[in-house]
Amino acid sequence: MAQRFDNFIGGEWVAGVGYTDNINPSDLSDSIGEYAQADAAQVAQAIEAAHRAFPAWSVSGIQARADSLEKVGLEILARREELGALLAREEGKTLPEAIGEVVRAGNIFKFFAGECLRQSGDLLDSVRPGVSVEVTREPLGVIGLITPWNFPIAIPAWKIAPALAYGNCVVFKPADLVPGCAWALADIISRAGFPAGVFNLVMGAGRVVGEAIVGDKRVDGISFTGSVGVGRSIATQCVARGAKVQLEMGGKNPQVILDDADLAVAVELATQSAFYSTGQRCTASSRLIVTAGIHDRFVEAMAERMRSIKVGHALEQGVHVGPVVSQAQLEQDLRYIALGLEEGARLVSGGERVSCAKDGYYLAPTLFADSDAQMRISREEIFGPVANIVRVADYEAALAMANDTEFGLSAGIATTSLKYANHFKRHSQAGMVMVNLPTAGVDYHVPFGGRKGSSYGAREQGRYAREFYTTVKTTYIG
Repeated sequence: MAQRFDNFIGGEWVAGVGYTDNINPSDLSDSIGEYAQADAAQVAQAIEAAHRAFPAWSVSGIQARADSLEKVGLEILARREELGALLAREEGKTLPEAIGEVVRAGNIFKFFAGECLRQSGDLLDSVRPGVSVEVTREPLGVIGLITPWNFPIAIPAWKIAPALAYGNCVVFKPADLVPGCAWALADIISRAGFPAGVFNLVMGAGRVVGEAIVGDKRVDGISFTGSVGVGRSIATQCVARGAKVQLEMGGKNPQVILDDADLAVAVELATQSAFYSTGQRCTASSRLIVTAGIHDRFVEAMAERMRSIKVGHALEQGVHVGPVVSQAQLEQDLRYIALGLEEGARLVSGGERVSCAKDGYYLAPTLFADSDAQMRISREEIFGPVANIVRVADYEAALAMANDTEFGLSAGIATTSLKYANHFKRHSQAGMVMVNLPTAGVDYHVPFGGRKGSSYGAREQGRYAREFYTTVKTTYIG
């Protein structure tokens, strides 16, 4: 029988009401294990455990807090190869990318261990003589964390670590597709010295577990990363009951290539932005906006570069692009490829499934050209290894097209002109701007987030994370 993995509630491992099989998208015959499914009653138990633990944890010693977070980070880093293999096996990232994500998760915990000690506040004079004012931050309370499948250890890390560092208690629901990394992380946290109830893991379907977390009045804040539709529904529910909410949702990130760009640099950053991690990154660029003077050379060079991309099993050495995460995601990618052809875009490369030694969800990286800004493949988030090139006349047209989207997460420009780089930095309507770098790939110690339909609420990561996970108190002293 496959090994079973339980939920973690109130400091104990608790059997689920059912179990689901975690299947390797690189090899559909490979079961990673059976993972617990919680019901609403178990979610309520986890929330109650967090609620009971909060009063003591919220005023606990900052050194003990820092030590426990440091312990988590160190174990993650020490097990990077093992955890990277697990991540690659359940999500489909190539092994080097998966190990890199694990390292990032470990460093996030180490960073927030330090944040426990790097506290700040304000001591001010009142306008009234003899009165002083203290401005301090306190933990928010019980936090519900709902994470996606595309970064199964890094995104949980950048939510869990600051929540605990600032004195909150956590109820964590990972994506149902990737419970393995979430369970491994919970196992590490369970042995790091946190009091019972401070951290809880409840696995299962969003319509059951997620809805139970979002709707519970004992949950003071929700941090969610996922689809636009679900995010907007969560925001509506949180606002209605006065809970704090933080959302990271969709993206349709532009990568601008100007006539003066270094062609080799532009091709490589576009390839990495669009196709690495199987294009399954919210910061991936599926819109390549190219000015007329370099357009034809860029298309030709991209076609040549794509011939060298190897698709295969995520654990196989030398593979650049692993499988799509699931059958449903593969079907969505194929529908968009068919739609691009129907809309009149020219298929430059890819567009078909790939056969490998093991049966899996393999798809050739796909590139369209001769498309326009109004095609659905130019406007809707595909979330797969599919990109399209749009020709524009000049920089001004490129900037206007880059901003012509309901999203605003990440945007990139390839240019050797300081003038255009500086103008784009200021006028791009995105939360993160990359100059001569891929649109995907951000550091763990700086803020992450976007504008418009991509993000709502405070930024994630770095010192900016405290804005969501704490509340401000103003105290007058006479």
